[in-house]
Amino acid sequence: MDDKLSMTNATVRRAGVDDLEAVAVLFDGYRRFYEQPADLEGARRFLHARLNARDSVILVAERDTQLLGFTQLYPSFSSASMRRVWILNDLFVDPRYRQGGLGHVLMTAAENFARDDDAKGLVLATQKTNGPAKALYEARGWKCDVAFDHYFLYFSS
Repeated sequence: MDDKLSMTNATVRRAGVDDLEAVAVLFDGYRRFYEQPADLEGARRFLHARLNARDSVILVAERDTQLLGFTQLYPSFSSASMRRVWILNDLFVDPRYRQGGLGHVLMTAAENFARDDDAKGLVLATQKTNGPAKALYEARGWKCDVAFDHYFLYFSS
């Protein structure tokens, strides 16, 4: 079967330290997509710290023991609702496996994870120019926030 035709035989699971090497390669690809320099060793260190501290949840899509993509979620909280909110911070599919529905598979897994955690919901941000990602989110019922302006104060690049 052509990898781009169907991802129905991909499974999604939570990544562990044993997945570090394969997830680091995907994470480095994700960073390069956002025009960051390649840094596989830095990706390993960063993800190792996240996995050891359990301060993020990394869900990986896998087929035949090969990781095809991932999403990384960070916890936050809504003071108004007094409930957890998950930040869907990273979503990346290896370019060889795009256009086969794997983004939908990963989004479903992230949404189910947050529901199972009794979270208020999920939030995410993407570049205004990332048309494919925006189309994916909107096709799944996500809404662009028009009620709040989001501001950032960056201390370094």
